[in-house]
Amino acid sequence: MQFDFPLEKLREHRPPLNEPSDFDEFWSTTLAEARSHDIDVRMEEVDLGLAGVATYDFSFAGFGGHRISAWLRVPTDAPAPLPAYVQFHGYRGGRSWAHEAQLWPLAGFAHLSVDTRGQGGGGWNAGGTPDPVGGSGPEASGWLTRGILSPQDAYYRRVFCDAARAVDAVRALDTVDSTKVFVGGVSQGGGIALAAAGLSEGLAGVTADVPFLCDFPEAVALADETSNGYGEIVHLLRTHIDWEKTVFRTLSYVDAATLATRATAPALMSVGLMDAVCAPRTVFAAYNGYGSSDKDIAIYPYAGHEGGGQRQEWRKLEWLRSRLG
Repeated sequence: MQFDFPLEKLREHRPPLNEPSDFDEFWSTTLAEARSHDIDVRMEEVDLGLAGVATYDFSFAGFGGHRISAWLRVPTDAPAPLPAYVQFHGYRGGRSWAHEAQLWPLAGFAHLSVDTRGQGGGGWNAGGTPDPVGGSGPEASGWLTRGILSPQDAYYRRVFCDAARAVDAVRALDTVDSTKVFVGGVSQGGGIALAAAGLSEGLAGVTADVPFLCDFPEAVALADETSNGYGEIVHLLRTHIDWEKTVFRTLSYVDAATLATRATAPALMSVGLMDAVCAPRTVFAAYNGYGSSDKDIAIYPYAGHEGGGQRQEWRKLEWLRSRLG
């Protein structure tokens, strides 16, 4: 059922995002520290016997110089330099298997499928990048509450920094046109893409489908406590209500909706009006506050968190192609 605001109200929904006064300084310092490490791109071709696509086991230096794994897939019959699509993944998922996700290279894009540190063992796709920093203090199962008592320790500080470094890594390739780099993802991947757009200059575009990690105060208030994600914060605060102010202060530094206000790249987003995982109002909080007026949102009235599925995948491809000139 459509449980959230009517669509007309969603289109106007712009809640206060509780932005910390040192938000920009926090992120500029984080990125500067990460960029003090050489990007150190490493890649080794994997022979899959597929026609038209070359696949590489790819890695680069992310937050703290930690190695972040990815798959790089490139078309073998398209002239360089190539446009690039950097993809981030849903909660508990990673870069998955080398033979998957052939749409983007077959469409002429260099495709970087990036691991989310510490994830990829959740049962729906694989990953291989650890989170060497680990937790800090008590936490609920999952990743949202890891390091939740300090912005410096927050798990998504590391993840969002990794995403910005993924953009740096793909731009370091001679085979990629650095002016034609796109970022995108679904659910958690959509939230990470919005963060990357806020932290990276000169992107050609961003796609964010049913994005997670947006407008934490409202998202937590509407959370289904039985689900992965925002429900983890509910469980933590149930036993540590005295941490509420500290928890939401930390989350204010890693809110993708706030980072999206810094983005300047064109954007295509999507929302499912029956989505009980990432409530429509949290998606519209990110969309309505997005930093560029060059934006559009695909609305799926009868969709839940699956969003537009493959229909939206094709729409994204057409949208990216239209941005290539």
